Amino acid sequence: MTDNPLAGQPVFVAGAGIMGAGIAQVAAQAGHPVRLYDQRAGTAESARGRLADQLAGLVAKGRLDAGIAQQTLARIEPAHGTAQAAGCALVIEAIVEQIDAKRALLAELEAVVGPRCVLATNTSSISVTAIAQGLAHPGRVVGMHFFNPVARMPLVEVVSGLQTDAAVAAAVFALSRHWGKVPVHARSTPGFIVNRIARPYYAEALALLHEQAATPAVLDACLRGAGFRMGPCELMDLIGHDTNFAVTKSVFEACFQDRRYTPSPLQAEMVAGGLLGRKTGQGFYAYADGQPTTPALPVAVTEAPATAGEVTVHGAGPIADFLEHAATAALAAQGWGPARQRGSGWTGLQVDGARLVLTDGRTATEVAAAAGLRDVAVFDRPVALTPASPPAPGMALGYALAAGASDAWAAQAPAWLAALGFAPLPVADAPGLVVARTVAMLINEAADAVQQGVCTEPGADAAMTLGVNHPAGPFEFLSRWSAREVTALLDALDSHYRGERYRTSPLLRRRAVMPQDLP
Repeated sequence: MTDNPLAGQPVFVAGAGIMGAGIAQVAAQAGHPVRLYDQRAGTAESARGRLADQLAGLVAKGRLDAGIAQQTLARIEPAHGTAQAAGCALVIEAIVEQIDAKRALLAELEAVVGPRCVLATNTSSISVTAIAQGLAHPGRVVGMHFFNPVARMPLVEVVSGLQTDAAVAAAVFALSRHWGKVPVHARSTPGFIVNRIARPYYAEALALLHEQAATPAVLDACLRGAGFRMGPCELMDLIGHDTNFAVTKSVFEACFQDRRYTPSPLQAEMVAGGLLGRKTGQGFYAYADGQPTTPALPVAVTEAPATAGEVTVHGAGPIADFLEHAATAALAAQGWGPARQRGSGWTGLQVDGARLVLTDGRTATEVAAAAGLRDVAVFDRPVALTPASPPAPGMALGYALAAGASDAWAAQAPAWLAALGFAPLPVADAPGLVVARTVAMLINEAADAVQQGVCTEPGADAAMTLGVNHPAGPFEFLSRWSAREVTALLDALDSHYRGERYRTSPLLRRRAVMPQDLP
């Protein structure tokens, strides 16, 4: 195939639901004649009518030129059968997520279209290799996974099965760019890029809930504090627990029961009880008139930090630098500032004989035992903090106390975190707390995906920022941390839980032994 041979050519979209109609709109806006088909009589016409209303609304708001809206709508023609795919250069199916239905439709279309027509599937999880099985020309089958809403979400995963012709994938990649999208190449493996790498975002929250380490509201607040647009619990409520659970089970089964993807018994029970989230009015939160009823957060500050005889900031790097800057400001009224010790092997604050320690994956109780101290608290990882970028006012940050901590330190630990600019939220003494273990697992999953040739590092970052609105891609997070520290945290989790879930990616472990985090 030549460069971008699909530009401007007729497109046949099979499936006129939300995704199919959105794909038809994007293709038509890019100048393609589009034939929109659905086996349900009248569905394509109804979809075109809804699109007309949506475009008119955009014009009324001044967000779309009236001429462009008219041209877009004029290019979309409802089709009344698969025979109308004849003469099209590209077919995109966006029907029900069932392999037999997709195979049957593509086989029917293959008998109609020309030999150079590309057959694309919008599947979000089914193997492209499996969908192409039995077709006369499986090399022209490629995944073209859009995200909802199609018109606004920029990401397209261009998924190659084992038999997909490289020129076909290249042509679809170029076309996606022509449509104003940001395409990323992916190999056809369970979950592709986004649905695979995103699993820990939900799984770690469910694991913490399962061991009663925190409430859904606390988990959500901690991860929003780290920059994620929605916390995992509110996001699962929005997606629907039935859908989220089904994707997790699909990846788990497709990976031959790899323990890293084990579904949650808690979520299984919610699905069995019909607690599916927003669409049923009850999930982790109750929804009145579509709005969540969120319980108050247990911000644990009852007093200001007591006067200390000595305060020392330990550690090197941006977080320690921030702590020194913030502690200096907090102590200014007393007329003195903290000392600094860079080579102590841990990051945090020592207040007289007590320690406030950045989590390294161990529990606060383990840290206290290793240090031979009683008054120890660990705090979660504040992502990408520097003296130049302090926490937003009231930024939630989880912390946990060692089992033997005194009542006085139980009150003073959150008071010091508040003085440093955080809104401290108590969680149980779980290893890795909330943000650190979640981000570490996102990094680890992405490293495995790159190791296995599913995607590139830039592809993983683009997929997670554009596909699910993460504040940074996994390798961007890694650049703010270090492979050595992430590996140590994962090893601590693995040691605590004694299972396969937290095994470290070979790619990440190799980087951990390098002198620096080099590619």
